[in-house]
Amino acid sequence: MTTGTTPLSVVVLISGGGTNLQALIDTAPRRGFRIAGVISNRPAVKGLARAAAAGIATRVVDHTAHPDRAGFDAALAAAIDAFAPDLVVLAGFMRILTPAFVDRYRGRMINIHPSLLPAFQGLHTHRRALEAGVAEHGASVHFVTAELDGGPVIAQARVAVEADDDEDRLAARTCLDPEQFPHRLAFVGKSGFGSVRRQTFRNRLARRFLRLGVNGPEI
Repeated sequence: MTTGTTPLSVVVLISGGGTNLQALIDTAPRRGFRIAGVISNRPAVKGLARAAAAGIATRVVDHTAHPDRAGFDAALAAAIDAFAPDLVVLAGFMRILTPAFVDRYRGRMINIHPSLLPAFQGLHTHRRALEAGVAEHGASVHFVTAELDGGPVIAQARVAVEADDDEDRLAARTCLDPEQFPHRLAFVGKSGFGSVRRQTFRNRLARRFLRLGVNGPEI
């Protein structure tokens, strides 16, 4: 685990272009973390090229190569554990994970979701936001729990929904701020895993989980 000034070690899981991954790559050196590896469940996606261009190790764990979800999760866990990360970040990772997998990384796995949770959990968030006629949309960073997109929120970025928005225009404006999310990620890692503020951070998280009526992370 991270101690002192040692950079927080992060593994990023992706399934596509890696827009949020690029924000992490660009800000990691000054935010106190390093990306140890990038893992995709799809081969030849742009996110892998982004990581390779930055000199970051990449792996592909293709979900179509496994007969069931449990087999895929076992292979994915082995790939993650080979990097021995402090934190696992899901950045556009489009696979539902089994409860056993979530429990394995309980308290040290976070997700970037393209909506202002708890609104629009699941897929097609931009389309659903437009259909619902909401005034605001955005993106959330949250802890991963067994409930899909249901873990406690760490940070959110908000944008106004404009009259001429379509899915593409709205999606382009709802990425997390390239400074905000890496800053929060570094805070989570430093406060939650090995700093002198560990117990304070744990207590604050426990209170947040209690308010939301779910079990807190074991950190």
